[in-house]
Amino acid sequence: MSLSLYQICKSGYLYLKKAIVSVINDLVTDQRVHKSCITLQKAGFEVLLIGRKLPGSLPVNDRGYKTHRMKLLFTRGPMFYASYNFRLFFYLLFHRADFLLANDLDTLLPNFLISRIKRIELLYDSHEYFTETPELVNRKAVQKVWKTIEEFILPRLKQMITVNDSIAQLFSRKYQIPVHVVRNIPAKYISNGPLTRTAAGLPENKKILILQGAGINVDRGAEELVEAMKFLPGFFLIIIGGGDVLAKLVDISNHNNLNDSILFLPKMPYQQMMQYTQLADLGLTLDKDTNINYKFSLPNKLFDYIHAGIPVLASPLPEIKNIIDTYQTGTYIVNHQPESIALTITSIFNDENQWKTWKNNCLIASELLCWENESKNLTQIYAKYS
Repeated sequence: MSLSLYQICKSGYLYLKKAIVSVINDLVTDQRVHKSCITLQKAGFEVLLIGRKLPGSLPVNDRGYKTHRMKLLFTRGPMFYASYNFRLFFYLLFHRADFLLANDLDTLLPNFLISRIKRIELLYDSHEYFTETPELVNRKAVQKVWKTIEEFILPRLKQMITVNDSIAQLFSRKYQIPVHVVRNIPAKYISNGPLTRTAAGLPENKKILILQGAGINVDRGAEELVEAMKFLPGFFLIIIGGGDVLAKLVDISNHNNLNDSILFLPKMPYQQMMQYTQLADLGLTLDKDTNINYKFSLPNKLFDYIHAGIPVLASPLPEIKNIIDTYQTGTYIVNHQPESIALTITSIFNDENQWKTWKNNCLIASELLCWENESKNLTQIYAKYS
């Protein structure tokens, strides 16, 4: 290990440089942050990952680096964000760190303040175009608060990271700082063991569709997909994850007597989720072009589907379209009308040869679109702080 990764304390001993990584979620399902921590470790840093713990949070299994989850009185709304940032500030103030990695805008302010107070390096990793998310665009006062924080801090950063070229260009043009792209691509998938359809409670005689994600929210096409199941008697839909429209999806399913055609599953560890994904015949990602953040999204699920070896049906958004067109791994919906979605799904399975070609291309693409390749960019970035 390079001696540049060590510092000499007053007593003359060497100690390993310590990186504190901050994120506002409960750590369990955030694969990007986990992969960043592993890459930091491989770069020679001692890593501590900070997040929060909710009443229903799953345990964090041993990851090879330290984690700390804070319990907060508030779980959502302005008081949650204020209390989290307050707690994070004082945690960072009273714990040693040589390098800070802030994930998303909702952790950036305390990290920035501590980096200035302690004169230590800070790197910002923006997983989305935060200020243009649907949760903020219709709440102008709240959006203004986050924009003020962003506009104050970003011009003062040396560099930052984000998830795709489109968002990188937006940040770079606005703030005139170097913006590196590290896509949220999974590591090569190694199965823990096969899961059968029978064991998973899935029908053997239907085509299986899957929609997964930690943010199954408004304007992501989930409502229309559930409605489309009315027109797809030969299909079965799995929805895995969490989000603000899940209750509505259950209501739509109940209202249309679709309970025998849809299985709702909660957030689960990545390996377990991928066992279900591998059983599917088609993966769906249906974000709408209703805001900048969704327009330029490159969702994790796209790469998960490819690594599971299943073709993709997607909205023709720029970053998603670039991947599907480059590797020929699927096709697109024409619009978000339920009848149209159902017609497109039916037509996919009417051309079995094309579906098989896409499936084979997924296996080829997964060898190229993997964290083992993508992390090389991140390793070079972290080397600047060693």
